[in-house]
Amino acid sequence: MTSVLDISPITRIEGHLDFRVEVDDGKVTDAWATGALFRGFEIMLQGRDPLDALVFVPRICGVCPTSHQIASVKCLEDAFGATPPPNARLVRSILLALENAYSHAAHLYVLFGPDLTNEKYAGHRLFPELVRRFAPFTGSSWLTAVAAKRKLNEAYAVLGGQFPHSNAFVPGGVTCRPTPSDLVRVTGILLEVQDIVERIVLGGSVERWLENRSLTDVQAWLGEGDHADSDLGVFIRIGPELGLHQIGAGPGNFLAYGVYEQADGTPWLKPGFYDGEAHPFEQLHITEHVKHSWYVDYTGGKHPSQGETRPFYTRDGEKYSYAKAPRYLERPAQVGPLARQINDGDALVLDLAKHLGVNAFTRMLARLHEEVRLLAQVRTWLAQLNLREPFYERTPVPPRDATGVGFTEAARGALGHWIQIEGGKIANYQVITPTAWNVSPKDYLGQHGPVEQAVIGTPVSDESNPVEVQHVIRSFDPCLACTVHLIRGKRTVATVTLDA
Repeated sequence: MTSVLDISPITRIEGHLDFRVEVDDGKVTDAWATGALFRGFEIMLQGRDPLDALVFVPRICGVCPTSHQIASVKCLEDAFGATPPPNARLVRSILLALENAYSHAAHLYVLFGPDLTNEKYAGHRLFPELVRRFAPFTGSSWLTAVAAKRKLNEAYAVLGGQFPHSNAFVPGGVTCRPTPSDLVRVTGILLEVQDIVERIVLGGSVERWLENRSLTDVQAWLGEGDHADSDLGVFIRIGPELGLHQIGAGPGNFLAYGVYEQADGTPWLKPGFYDGEAHPFEQLHITEHVKHSWYVDYTGGKHPSQGETRPFYTRDGEKYSYAKAPRYLERPAQVGPLARQINDGDALVLDLAKHLGVNAFTRMLARLHEEVRLLAQVRTWLAQLNLREPFYERTPVPPRDATGVGFTEAARGALGHWIQIEGGKIANYQVITPTAWNVSPKDYLGQHGPVEQAVIGTPVSDESNPVEVQHVIRSFDPCLACTVHLIRGKRTVATVTLDA
């Protein structure tokens, strides 16, 4: 018997995602992911000074504002012909790494982890231990993670001035100039965080975890010391027992833009597109489709430099989301930590994907592995800062007519900004967020987005408690919380008509 489950809104992600699934004989046979909120940032920027983008775009997301600031400032530097000095590149990478590290920790403990305490697993031998660690507000690891998150935000504020929405990013560099005492303070905070990670997450040293290059290595690691009783050890042991390694594959295409510029401008994590073979990233292969999105139709897909944002809400027809449908080489592509580590050629993640497959379990392991890699790397970048050298280079006079593009990676995946400047004002500004890639609806060719594809085929043992579907969705760490509203008493600030 076929039934349709409306599990909207899915909370405990960044925002609220509307999601429907068709279930037949205990398995999902179709899925619809709906981004139900229209923001309009791309429209807000039209006609404004190009530098206004640096103030507006961080407000796209209060969770990952730094990634938007970096994509935007790189976009403006591309348009202006500006080049930041090595120190500025390092500071930007440090701040982005701090933001992404805190976001990864929040995802495991606040967003994904509580599902491990779902009543479905009450009969499992480790259920009491899962509740003790991961129960919201009361779990020991939950509380520790919140404390670690605050420390990472503190380290960010020392260098960036405040978190979120730092004003440190400008074309040509950064406005901050850290002192030796600032670097000592940030290093001390990072050592505190590393201590938490080693005691709670790993049950051992960061260096020992980073020695793992294969599934066999991880299995050997589990047998050493207190590793098996750490949060990561418990997750590695229980994930397959809960079936997390059998759900949530999604398309076999993985996209990464490259991220964390080093002093010489090369990215620490490399860009690429992987579909079973590694290919160089080429931004001209990106298109956006709107056939199933609440926008005025156009044929096929358009490159973001020619992108349109013309909302058209209708309850009729095939449209069902405000998310557009980005595609690479006209194919859906997963983005995020798993895609980054695969395209970077990380030996451990490649081996896990080879032997365990791509699924909710390996997606989470890739995120946790990236967290550990990041925390180790940030201290290297701090040591490379030369306080005697500049953090800002004066930019050329901005051209009245120009185009630019900026790429980076938010915690959740590939982020791109495109700008077109005419007469000294923004004529068009387009943003493709990581969640637009992952939670996109069907495209012009009828291909489901990555999360929809990943959910299809998922077994649902209890239609009143489809936790399996939620595992898959949350493994992508979708973000739809990007909502900043302006309210002045009872007066209507603006009215927007969405029907054409």
